Amino acid sequence: MLGQRQFNPNSERPDKMAIQRTFSIIKPDATKRNLTGAIVAKFEEAGLRIVASKRIQLTLAQAQQFYGVHKDRPFFGELCEFMVSEPIVVQVLEGEDAIAKNREVMGATNPADAAPGTIRKEFALSIGENSVHGSDAPETAAEEIAFFFSGLELVG
Repeated sequence: MLGQRQFNPNSERPDKMAIQRTFSIIKPDATKRNLTGAIVAKFEEAGLRIVASKRIQLTLAQAQQFYGVHKDRPFFGELCEFMVSEPIVVQVLEGEDAIAKNREVMGATNPADAAPGTIRKEFALSIGENSVHGSDAPETAAEEIAFFFSGLELVG
């Protein structure tokens, strides 16, 4: 992919993790409270680099498509309505082991269970209004990134 760095097995540090990309959303509860900068700072402090970012307003159809994997779950309608309630910030984060690192920085889905210093512990209002979303696997990250960004928008 254009601009994507790959791990070189012959590099000076063969123990070094591969550079990876992951997808992130700063959700409506956080954008409404003007927390975008504070959340971005947490990603950057953890060594993640933002290689694409935009503030958008999802339509209901877009939210339903993006969260289609949950369409048969009882919270699907409420989730989609929440995600269209305010603008969101979608981002591509890059770094060593970026998926795991992003999930660590976000904290547990339930803010009551999240570790101190994590985004959800500090900023989430509830399990549903938990301020951020992050990809859970390389395949999911690739799909989610492609949903919101073209290759030309990824400027590592």
